[in-house]
Amino acid sequence: MTTNPCASDHFKNGRFFNPKVPPQSFAKFLKWVTRRKIGPWRRFVTTPPGPRPADRVSGSQLRVTFVNHSTLLLQSESFNILTDPVWSERVSPVSFLGPRRHRNPGILFEDIPPIDCILISHNHYDHLDMPTLKRLASQHQSAVFCPHGLAGLMARAGFKEVYSLDWWQLHAWKGLRLHCVPAQHFSSRTPFDRNRTLWCGWVVEYAEGPVYFAGDTGFGNHFAAINAQFDAFRLALLPIGGFKPEWFMGPIHMTPEEAVEAHRILNSQTSVAMHFGTFALADDGETEPTCRLNACLGWSQDASEFWTLSEGESRDVPRSATNRSEC
Repeated sequence: MTTNPCASDHFKNGRFFNPKVPPQSFAKFLKWVTRRKIGPWRRFVTTPPGPRPADRVSGSQLRVTFVNHSTLLLQSESFNILTDPVWSERVSPVSFLGPRRHRNPGILFEDIPPIDCILISHNHYDHLDMPTLKRLASQHQSAVFCPHGLAGLMARAGFKEVYSLDWWQLHAWKGLRLHCVPAQHFSSRTPFDRNRTLWCGWVVEYAEGPVYFAGDTGFGNHFAAINAQFDAFRLALLPIGGFKPEWFMGPIHMTPEEAVEAHRILNSQTSVAMHFGTFALADDGETEPTCRLNACLGWSQDASEFWTLSEGESRDVPRSATNRSEC
């Protein structure tokens, strides 16, 4: 399913944009790339893969498995949903250059259960990995939900059932309701296609409460707008890495402290951190996102509600809500 984006309040002259957020200048980009001070990363962390996930999780039980980066497996009501799947060695247009992973995926590709649905947030290589998508398309009969402009790329990957949505559109699918929601980011796969395709987050409405996948996003008023549209979130998947230098990355990547604030604004019962620890994409070091997240959470009630999972770790998400407290 596709619609014409031309009437959109975030599309003009063939490009999408973030409302009320001025675009970053090329001068700022040059300042960043010529003065980078990248935090420390270990060259490679060898860890054993996690156990093979169950083929299905039935009923109201909700299980989340952290694979790596922004790739998570959601299992509930006998549906298996995969977010921004990346199993490749590099996130790059070529296999021999570009950001290389610093640890293996937490789940072996051969251990992936049947995938019913894939959620794509935008077209950056660390979120839209064509080699992984082609492997999934050849082995799973998955539906794909993506933002405007990416349906053709999904078809070229081999998927037959593709739904391309704009912000605030929803598609009812096999008893679930999937909503495309705003994010504060940008898109590009080459130097010449910046913002030609849309970026987004996703909300999946289950019978026992909605689940929010933020994709890649800076902190903004879209969190309050999303909270206003839905019941309290049972689960939110929120990015915490890629935030340094903050003067440059701030509009497009949240800090860990901002992720905690988003968790509270969304009234999320449980949140899971993502977008950290696998690829060195900005200037924050390997452990800086999780250290700052833990420092912000401290001994507050949020510490038990905002999880940092190890690669390959699965947890069942509880159903009872709790109160919020401040850092």
